[in-house]
This record gives sequence, C-alpha cells and structure tokens, in this order.
Amino acid sequence: MQTESKKMLGEYIKEESGFKYVEKGKGTPLIILHGLMGGLSNFDQIVDYFSKDFRVLMPELPIYSLPLLKTSVKGLANYLLDFYEFKKIDKAILLGNSLGGHVTLYFTNKHPEMVKAMILTGSSGLYEKGMGDSYPQRKNYDYIKRKAQEVFHDPKVATKALIDEVFEVVNNRMKVIRTLSLAKSAIRHNMAKDLPNIKAPTCLIWGKNDLVTPPEVAEEFKKLLPDADLYWIDKCGHAPMMEHPKEFIKIMDQWLSQRKLK
Repeated sequence: MQTESKKMLGEYIKEESGFKYVEKGKGTPLIILHGLMGGLSNFDQIVDYFSKDFRVLMPELPIYSLPLLKTSVKGLANYLLDFYEFKKIDKAILLGNSLGGHVTLYFTNKHPEMVKAMILTGSSGLYEKGMGDSYPQRKNYDYIKRKAQEVFHDPKVATKALIDEVFEVVNNRMKVIRTLSLAKSAIRHNMAKDLPNIKAPTCLIWGKNDLVTPPEVAEEFKKLLPDADLYWIDKCGHAPMMEHPKEFIKIMDQWLSQRKLK
C-alpha cells in the first residue's frame, strides 16, 4: 500500500522531525487519519480533490513504532497533538477512518478548541468487530485473504498488495502485539459517555454493508453526537473512501459547503 501511495502522492510525502506525512494544498488545515491496517494510499483521491481548497495533511500514524506502553488511542492522540505543534496548526478539520476515527474522537474530546469539524467513516469508538484476539490461522494466506476481503463489499478492492501487507503484519510477532494492544485500548476507550459532550459539527459517511463497524454503529454515533449528519453509501464496506471514492468526495464536499467550512 505504501508503494501505491508513493506513486500517487510521491512529491508530497515528507519525512522530518520524526514525522512521515503527506502535505498538499493551502488554506484551512484538513488532517486525515488512517486506520489500523490502513496506509497513506487509502486516501489518495481524497487528498488530490480537497487540496484544491484545503491544506491537506496526512501523518502516518506510528502504530508499530511508538513505545509499547504508549501504543494506544491516547498515545496516538498525543502524537496528533505533537503533529499539530510541529506544523503550527491552531485549528483543523479532522477526517478519520476506523482507528483514525477513534483517535479523532478522543482528540476532539480532549482538545475541542483545536477541531473545527469532524468527518468520520467506519469509525471505531463504540463497537468494532476485529479479526479476533488470537489470529488463529495467521499463517494461512487464504484465511487472511478472506479476512481482508471482508473489509470491503467488493472483495476485488482487496488487492494482492493489500493482502500481502496484512499477511506480513499478522505474521510479525511485534506488530501483532501492537495491533492487539491498540485493539484492547480501543475497547477500554469506549466513547459512548463522551460523545454527548463533543459539540464539533460531524459528518458521518458509512458503508451500508460495513461488517467491521456495522450500520447500527453509525446510527448510535448519530444519536449520541449533538451535531451530526449521517450519509450512507450503498454496496460499500468499511472503507468508503477506497471503495467508492467519487461518492465519498461528493458527500463530503457538499457537507463542507453546507456547513460553510470551505
């Protein structure tokens, strides 16, 4: 997935001061946060489109490089705070998928003055169905292939490169330990009690066929967040920005315009 990202976003990827990130465009900062098994390439079309109106930034979350004790939702939120300070950002719109959505929610709850709005898609934070606690057949490539394909409504979206990357992660002992640490942290940091306090305007874009964070999760987010709009994408799984990028862009663009955020 990273090789694809470099092809699409090449010149916009930077590595400095301990951060690896994409930066493109000028204007209001729009920070994109990827998921647990996600990478920078998952959002390439989103970056290209919205960099016309926004300063789009997308840090690569240090899922496999943070100290183990800090490998948590809180640890990643603190990393985001450091990124804000590094890029001299006072306030931004946050867009998060899956774990990135959870980090967005946690960060916004802790630092409401630093978040202009949230866009959440397939976000964890309430309930998420993972691959299982033990990866019982992690050396079985076909099993991992099926699990990766289940993330999408159309299994063809799970390319061989993506499946190979997941297979490598689940067969790397330290990466599995960190993945499970984050999964347990996500359960500990359930946001249900905090959501009514998060006043930021929120756009929920959800796949109707999401098996990881099912539609009822989106409904619960809509119910608990004070200022949220919910939009559905049909024939779509856990990563709408990958599976239906044009529809995702259209919804997000219209919402930002309606909310006078662009």
